[in-house]
Amino acid sequence: MVEANDAHEATMIRFLGRFWRNGDSLPTRSGAGAARRRPDAGQATSKVFCVGRNKTGTTSLAAALRALGYRVGHQRTAEALIEDWGRRDFRRLIDYCRSADAFQDVPFSHDYTFQAMDAAFPGSKFILTVRSSEDEWYESFIRFHTQRLGHGRLPTPDELKADPYVFPGWIWRVKELVHGPAEEDLFREDLYKAHYRRHNERVQDYFRHRPDDLLVLNLADDGAMQSLCRFLGRPWTGQAMPCLNRSA
Repeated sequence: MVEANDAHEATMIRFLGRFWRNGDSLPTRSGAGAARRRPDAGQATSKVFCVGRNKTGTTSLAAALRALGYRVGHQRTAEALIEDWGRRDFRRLIDYCRSADAFQDVPFSHDYTFQAMDAAFPGSKFILTVRSSEDEWYESFIRFHTQRLGHGRLPTPDELKADPYVFPGWIWRVKELVHGPAEEDLFREDLYKAHYRRHNERVQDYFRHRPDDLLVLNLADDGAMQSLCRFLGRPWTGQAMPCLNRSA
């Protein structure tokens, strides 16, 4: 049985699809009946989206995509649209995606974005980066936040609310939108692991009948770069997968 919230999200995705599969823009908020526009002539509509959760090698994947000739979108610009993601309003994010070929991290690493991007940019490729286990992912996530403010411990809710990354309080706001506002849930192991697991399951379930459109990739695998090149139809010449933004 489909829950009410899931039904609402499905309706939203179908709504996006009606506009964007024909190359049209959604009406803007500046007024009713705003003119629709089509992509510029010759502009590619297919993209590459990394939809793996943060701390699964998304920064390294971005470097690999650049090495393969892709223009990777400016991360902070997309991250600043987190409130749009919270409302499941993808209009500005879709417009932003016209600026480059490939995209990663927030909000592409969150649920619902991949469905909207699939509707907006038919023929795109999606890469789900994963860790070897949810335990390994959570440990990396905790290490990152332990090191984030340089205190050698996990930050408090007040410290995250003051953290200036993107804008003051952005990290805390993401936590509110994704995991809820309860301070006692901050870094709660079972909650975060369950979310990581469900996200990976949702992505794979969505693409289960379209194996050519989704690559599940563990960047730690020896053949990761070769698999990426094969998936994207790019030549593999023996190059290795970059390893960036690694927490000690």
